[in-house]
Amino acid sequence: MINIQTPLGIKKTTQISDKIVLCSILRAGLSLHTGFMAIFDDADNGFVSAYRYHPNNDDQFEIKVEYQAAPDLEGKSLILIDPMLATGQSIVAVLEKLNAEEKPKRIDIAVAIAAPEGVQYLQEKLPENVHLWIAALDEKLNEKNYIIPGLGDAGDLAYGIKL
Repeated sequence: MINIQTPLGIKKTTQISDKIVLCSILRAGLSLHTGFMAIFDDADNGFVSAYRYHPNNDDQFEIKVEYQAAPDLEGKSLILIDPMLATGQSIVAVLEKLNAEEKPKRIDIAVAIAAPEGVQYLQEKLPENVHLWIAALDEKLNEKNYIIPGLGDAGDLAYGIKL
């Protein structure tokens, strides 16, 4: 426990002792990354790309993870940042890539909007040391696996249509 002096008194609280790594899923996660850096200003930073690949130009897709730039995660607390949790497949694919050689002590996933199907998928696929932070839980996924009512593609909204 530590004591923090506020303008009105002293607050007894805890302090995070683990080294934190903030890791955003490119490109949508970048819109939240700066805000997390303002709170966790001593954290290391990492980035991983993940996207839906439609090999037949239809609604079926697989997740491609092609780029990773992350510091050592061994024994650290990883906060994985992605604004939308739709199916959960990209988060699982990214964590498999990040966990391939190094094991974080704790993993927190921070999302703004989630679909119940994605939450269920993560519960089935991820270990117990993973914690999910959700700002809003929407109704469902549509036939194209987009969150309803949702916001649309978070990367497109923040950075323009995919090229």
